[in-house]
Amino acid sequence: MARKEIKTLIFNTALDLAEENGWERLRLRQVAERLNIALTDVNSHFRDLDAVANFWFGGALDAMLAPTDEDFAGRETRERLRILLLRWFDSLAGHRRVTREMLDVKMYAAHPHHWVPMIFNLSRLIQWLRDAAGLDAGGRRRQIEEIGLTALFLATLAVWSRDGSPDQERTRRFLDRRLCRADSVMVRLFGRG
Repeated sequence: MARKEIKTLIFNTALDLAEENGWERLRLRQVAERLNIALTDVNSHFRDLDAVANFWFGGALDAMLAPTDEDFAGRETRERLRILLLRWFDSLAGHRRVTREMLDVKMYAAHPHHWVPMIFNLSRLIQWLRDAAGLDAGGRRRQIEEIGLTALFLATLAVWSRDGSPDQERTRRFLDRRLCRADSVMVRLFGRG
């Protein structure tokens, strides 16, 4: 089996076990036992459970950055942002509870080695979002976009993490309202264009 296939198998097994027992109760030795492989084999792909979580969130970033249709660049900014953000959230929706548990563990106060890198990962996510959405402004506008998109993402994440509505409709409505409000603010500050 190829290295990438083994890594995916280890990850999927970890996710299955987390669905069964919760992320906080998951141990990598359980993954090794379930797959009948040595713990060193798991370690060669994931240094710890935080790395497993990072792999999961990396997949969400890949989903957000997947190729878009031909008319994507011609859409309004808020529609481009909506499409990209929903790709991120939709890719994780099948394991929402476990995703929330991953984030809870990452934010545990006694684990600064997890939450400090999470700040940098959030910043990278926002930079990729700006780039994929075609937001090329510099200076003050860029700073406002970065702050606004970070706040928008975190607020939407809070709604999404508890959203049990069909097709995440509550999250979609929340995101639409916030994007509309953000668009109005940007127009007031910088005009159209």
